[in-house]
Amino acid sequence: MELSKINRVFFIGVGGIGMSALARYFAKRGQDVCGYDKTKTRLTETLAQEGIQITYADEVSELPEAFLHPQEDTLVVYTPAIPKDAQLLNHFRNHGFVLKKRSEVLGIISKGMFCIGIAGTHGKTTTSSIVAHILKDTGYDCTAFLGGIASNYNSNVLFGKNNVVVVEADEYDRSFLTLHPDIAVVTSMDADHLDIYGDKSHLEESFRLYAGQLKAEGKLYVHEGLPLENSITYAASSTADAKAINLRVEGAKFVFDYVDPNHQLTDVSLMLPGKHNVENTTVAIAIALQLGIDTEKVKLAVANFKGVKRRFEYIVNNESQIYIDDYAHHPEELRACFDAVRQLYPTKKLTVIFQPHLFTRTRDFADDFARVLSTADELLLLDVYPARELPLEGINAQFLMDKITLGNKRIVEKDAVIEYIAQEKPELILTVGAGDIDTLIEPIKNTLNHA
Repeated sequence: MELSKINRVFFIGVGGIGMSALARYFAKRGQDVCGYDKTKTRLTETLAQEGIQITYADEVSELPEAFLHPQEDTLVVYTPAIPKDAQLLNHFRNHGFVLKKRSEVLGIISKGMFCIGIAGTHGKTTTSSIVAHILKDTGYDCTAFLGGIASNYNSNVLFGKNNVVVVEADEYDRSFLTLHPDIAVVTSMDADHLDIYGDKSHLEESFRLYAGQLKAEGKLYVHEGLPLENSITYAASSTADAKAINLRVEGAKFVFDYVDPNHQLTDVSLMLPGKHNVENTTVAIAIALQLGIDTEKVKLAVANFKGVKRRFEYIVNNESQIYIDDYAHHPEELRACFDAVRQLYPTKKLTVIFQPHLFTRTRDFADDFARVLSTADELLLLDVYPARELPLEGINAQFLMDKITLGNKRIVEKDAVIEYIAQEKPELILTVGAGDIDTLIEPIKNTLNHA
């Protein structure tokens, strides 16, 4: 299906971060955009305010008349997370509508554009947001589809006037194999989504296939140490092709020098904490310089990048209390997040509130989760957020708790978290997880502010 022939779009799962970016894109183009999601959230309410009609009932009777019968200019976009027995999904399938996954639609949009694809089991949202921000802030410009809300723009989609598109290339369900990038990045290839891939070797094979889809004259940037050939390596190390060196913390900012065979930037200042974010920024700088953007403009753009919501986001930050929220839901992401907190606040007692995401991920990485969570000073553990999955026997918060060696730990309901914080007033709080733990952010913030 060609982009120019699409006039009307329905999104099944419109409240997803990637789906909502596409919905905003088509609405901006002037198409008739509607959607369904099972849960009303702040994001779906924002979409409705932007003119996108949303239903929360999985019932054909709720559909606008235009989506009752297929038409040549109508597209239905669905997320793989939608259950196979969903009424709306089956209505569109049984009546001959054109159905595409989100990733396929990104492939349609990016076809014929200069595509910068950012892939990786973690780090891709922040990296794609930094790349897009540098291109925007320096005046180079781009369109971008992001997996999070970029704080500088308060949006997950950016609109450009040129032919450049930045796309977060998602490995889930092998989605990124619909893309053919001019510049490709692989930030990480840790085992994840084993419900799809079975084991790490199959995951790595998918990343090799993604790298193989690079256009003939394209550039592949890969985090140093990953098993992908014919690439430009990057890392916070002295041996990478594009490197961050002299890394230090000054105030609440991370400062480093950037070096590649043709460029050197000294005293690059970054608001985002942690070595992992310095590395995400390193590859973004490398791409910007590859595109010919002025070094001083790049440095200024990096300095004013405010990050991505739910990626090490400061919710409360004052002399008596600090509250940070992060989307981390894989052991490696948790480790990177904890390391960043410890580097910034080495003497403060760290209270972690964690919500495991998916039964399969909790089962597959229980020992790794336990090792990282045991390094907190205090742990409040919520039950597993199921997302698209049905429960697995014996896989729950207690299963994970039994493996955690930390003494100061407890399993809690969400309501009890607020009571505990009101009573104990912890000095350094970190909420982590990809489920609905974000519904605790405002209550925790309000509790701390009225403490």
